[in-house]
Amino acid sequence: MQYHLDTIPVWEAMEKEDCCPLCALYQKCELSEIDRSLGGSVMEPSVRIQVNERGMCQTHHKQLFMMQNRLGHALMVDSHSKELIKKLDKLDKLLPANEKRGLFSAKGGDLDPLINALDGLSNTCVICENIDQHMLRYTYTFLHLWKNDKAFLKKWDGSNGVCMPHAAMLLTHAKKHLNEKQQSAFAASLLSLLKENLVQDEKDLEWFTLKFDYRNQDKPWGNSKNALERTINRLRGRCVGDEKK
Repeated sequence: MQYHLDTIPVWEAMEKEDCCPLCALYQKCELSEIDRSLGGSVMEPSVRIQVNERGMCQTHHKQLFMMQNRLGHALMVDSHSKELIKKLDKLDKLLPANEKRGLFSAKGGDLDPLINALDGLSNTCVICENIDQHMLRYTYTFLHLWKNDKAFLKKWDGSNGVCMPHAAMLLTHAKKHLNEKQQSAFAASLLSLLKENLVQDEKDLEWFTLKFDYRNQDKPWGNSKNALERTINRLRGRCVGDEKK
């Protein structure tokens, strides 16, 4: 796979000093794909072919629906449904033999081929796939900057690190893009930042719970007010709290 550098978005995400720059990049990509899906691209033949073939997942249908562009959304779902009906018509051949003849045996037939086919038709999402391609590029750029840009390395060492899911993703790609010595150094710094920041999150979160004790009601909150959001987002990737563009 060919990669190209796109350093500006990665630097911008790092400058935000958010819990996880890769979560910020993911959210930016997702918002862009949602806007694009309901914009002029909805009528582009190449886009319609992709949507017809792949469809969209539950999460992204929900986001598209919340955009209040019912006509644009309906056009996509209508053409995708037409394509699905054609595919469903071809699934009769996957019915167990007895059922196709209108007969039923005590044992029944093998439904696994039909289950797998239906599962395959309902588990694809063109928006997820487009985001994944963007994130591959950003991950490569992130590792390239870490390896080659001293300013970026300094920024990384003083950052909040990344969330646990993106830590695993970065290490997976580090195996492809860094040599063994670099892999060890990057893994050590990544794990150190993850532990250091999670320890601080947990301390703030504990204080958040203790503030509900009447004996602590006059004591300062410190950095604990958003500790729940920070901790969840660090553990599982950004999923709660204020949306940041």
